[in-house]
Amino acid sequence: MTQYERYQSLCRGPWPLPKEYDSELTCFYYDNHRTPSLVIRPVKVEVVFHKPRIFMLRGILSEREMDRLKELAGPILKRATAKNADSGKDEPAHYRISKSGWLSSKHDPLGYVDRIDRRIEDFTGLTMSTAEQLQVVNYGIGGHYEPHYDFGTDEASFTDGKDRNRIATVLFYLSDVELGGATVFPIVGARIQPFKGDAAFWWNLKKSGEGDMLTRHAGCPVLVGTKWVCNKWIHEGGQEFRRRCGLTPNEESYGHSL
Repeated sequence: MTQYERYQSLCRGPWPLPKEYDSELTCFYYDNHRTPSLVIRPVKVEVVFHKPRIFMLRGILSEREMDRLKELAGPILKRATAKNADSGKDEPAHYRISKSGWLSSKHDPLGYVDRIDRRIEDFTGLTMSTAEQLQVVNYGIGGHYEPHYDFGTDEASFTDGKDRNRIATVLFYLSDVELGGATVFPIVGARIQPFKGDAAFWWNLKKSGEGDMLTRHAGCPVLVGTKWVCNKWIHEGGQEFRRRCGLTPNEESYGHSL
């Protein structure tokens, strides 16, 4: 089965997980080493896949926060683009059908964008100073994003600039989807069904700084309804003392931590 066929199969329905994964799929409350804001309200975390490690943060956004993000993004939504490997430019692509808009604090005098950025920093422990703006994306009927990596796979993405590559992804689900719209990882067979208010989190880069090729993922076509998501791409620059290199090139994090 080709990778594209695996993507199509996962979009039709979940695959059974290997039995050896059972002991690794856990739930826990997380306060990121007693971070003050999380001591009062720890994050509800579910490990939904083992390798790559994919976390679901349950109920991380309130109804008002989700409404506010959609309200702010509505007037600035444009046809989403993807980087053309030949030209190096961001262009509309047949494999990404959606509308998107970028939000910063200047768009929001009420402070919701800043509040969400602070929450991401609290639960990841990563600085937002080199992260990209929040991107709100709307998928209508048939909207989808075929398999791709969030990190740049070219050599320059790993070496150029102070911000460097995308180390991690936070993907907030701002709506339920009546049918379709799952997030799937075709190389490993993982599938996440959107639930409003939840967020998915995964590391795009290993502790060695190499790209994790297992994180190739896709947004399945929306068959009924509409899908709203918001993603935060966090960059490697500035994280040197927040996510340190491991003792071995492929060291991974385990236990009750992200």
